[in-house]
Amino acid sequence: MEAARPSRTALRVAMRRAAHQLYDAHPLVFEDPVAVPILGREYLPEVERTVNKLNKPFSVALRAFMVVRSRYAEDLLAQAIARGLTQYVVLGAGLDTFAYRNPYPNLRVFEIDHPATQRWKREMLAANGITAPENLTFTPVDFEHQQLATQLIEAGLDTSAPTFFSWLGVVPYLTQDAFRSTISFIASLTSGGGVVMDYAQPRSVLAPHEQLALDSLSSRVQLAGEPFQLFFKTSQMAEELKAFHSIEDLGTPELNARYFSRRTDNLKLLGGAGRIVSAWL
Repeated sequence: MEAARPSRTALRVAMRRAAHQLYDAHPLVFEDPVAVPILGREYLPEVERTVNKLNKPFSVALRAFMVVRSRYAEDLLAQAIARGLTQYVVLGAGLDTFAYRNPYPNLRVFEIDHPATQRWKREMLAANGITAPENLTFTPVDFEHQQLATQLIEAGLDTSAPTFFSWLGVVPYLTQDAFRSTISFIASLTSGGGVVMDYAQPRSVLAPHEQLALDSLSSRVQLAGEPFQLFFKTSQMAEELKAFHSIEDLGTPELNARYFSRRTDNLKLLGGAGRIVSAWL
């Protein structure tokens, strides 16, 4: 991502979350009352203008993946809070809205993102009348040039307390060194915490139609200046997470069965490279 620009992919993800609130059948997979307001008058009209495109199968499946990964992450967070967890770190937060609808008054939230994207988000929050709560800490980090551990500790993270990390929509854009540095830091923390993230499988393990979908998405993010760099087979991801336990790695069949099986519309996953994995310490 260029240093002087906010993330274009973060904007596209936010627009798909907003579209889910506006156009998909109820009950929604992911209820997010801030997804529409955060886009405001500047970006919401673009969602409304492209409503017909939102019904194309590829677009529907991509939107389904965007919303289900957020739902899964927040399901796990709720379970962890019930066990006493009090710290939540959103890595690569983009326009994530959890902190602004956080129902847990004792949960401290850290939003981590590239400095340019975080400045842009804060401007959007102010412009649309959304107030940052006192239990939120903005922490700018360039994953390729700064140490996450250093920045988080300086921001006030209590490394002696269990912490849950949400790392959505980030891993495919990283180098392997940046990925491993972050995983090593999370694995070094107190037991009781964990991480949830999505990742992309390499083209070689995909069916032909899934390869075409990956090629299409890859070309889009390449044009946005944020190319995919990092892919994992499921066996490789398991090896990367060997310091953790209770690993759950979910693909299209499992996610469709859990979150989309009773829907009255066509919102569902259609296969593809994306998977979602959680792991605990």
